[in-house]
Amino acid sequence: MGKLKNQTNTNYSINETDIYLRYTGRKKLVLVVLVCLIILVAIVAVNAGSMNLNLYQVIQSILGNGSNVSDVVIWRIRLPRILAAIIAGAGLSVAGCVMQNNLRNPLASPSTLGISNAAAFGANLAIIVFGAGSISSTSTDAVTINNPYLVTVSAFVCSMIATMVILLLARIRSFSPEAMVLSGVALSSLFSAGTILIQYFAQDFQIAAVVFWTFGDLGRIAWPEVSILTCLIGVAFIYFMFKRWDYNALDSGEETAKSLGVNVERVRQGGMLVSSLIAAVAVSFLGIIGFIGLVGPQIMRRIIGGDHRYLIPASALMGSLLLLISDTMARTMVAPVVLPVGAITSFFGAPLFLYLLVRGYQKK
Repeated sequence: MGKLKNQTNTNYSINETDIYLRYTGRKKLVLVVLVCLIILVAIVAVNAGSMNLNLYQVIQSILGNGSNVSDVVIWRIRLPRILAAIIAGAGLSVAGCVMQNNLRNPLASPSTLGISNAAAFGANLAIIVFGAGSISSTSTDAVTINNPYLVTVSAFVCSMIATMVILLLARIRSFSPEAMVLSGVALSSLFSAGTILIQYFAQDFQIAAVVFWTFGDLGRIAWPEVSILTCLIGVAFIYFMFKRWDYNALDSGEETAKSLGVNVERVRQGGMLVSSLIAAVAVSFLGIIGFIGLVGPQIMRRIIGGDHRYLIPASALMGSLLLLISDTMARTMVAPVVLPVGAITSFFGAPLFLYLLVRGYQKK
């Protein structure tokens, strides 16, 4: 009888192990597929553009044996742009994933909390008030931003001001996640009103420069900005993975998380601060790029579930893939004209999000 009982327990343990291995194996397979898709799209992107380069020329240029023209196209234009799409897409999507968990709201994103609108206000302030926008003395009267670093710093500072106001209100008044979202909506409205007032007194070319900045453009980024984004998002990703078990506990509710020893307030404020920092830097460098932080985590949550051990890296990879595809389409749809990538992400992101939303309610 004892042998039969031990054999039953052993078989039960083996079955549990098999189920768990299948559970984790499927999620790992999804991650591998996403990595392969990103590599495939990156290869297409580095060959795509108004200047036709074949794969051999691209490889020779990467190895340092290309012509002067191909080296300029690959190393100064396409590679920084592709890496920026991969890194910024990953950062925005991971930021949205953590915000949605911390606030327990599937609609949470940098736009929801007013970070994007705050950055737009900062850009307006730099271009219009501080004179960072100008008009070239050419026959085409091209509108340019003559001090992009001032615009970037101003956008970043205003984004972080919005973040700190929300976090301070949450700390002082013990705001609930719902109240944090509402305070973000209020700040978004406030910054939008400030932007309108500044533009009302601006000249035509200054407004044109502001509109150009808000489009969202990966072409304005260079290797120094790519390095900054890589370092920041890399450190943030490590932090998020270190907190992955806390985020899993938060998914079960605050009371359950507290019973498991999670300091809910500290985890929430830390996650929101790091997520907002990622969004602020990305928006200040690239302009407003919508829906990546909203749609990426939602897609992966429906594919692999809510386990943040896999959801965080999967969201990062999906964000990279979405932004890389969008930027490649923006460069090739009406080449040699380059469309604003922010318009592409919004154009495809909005219907996709509505589809996910309707499908989610149908399941309920």
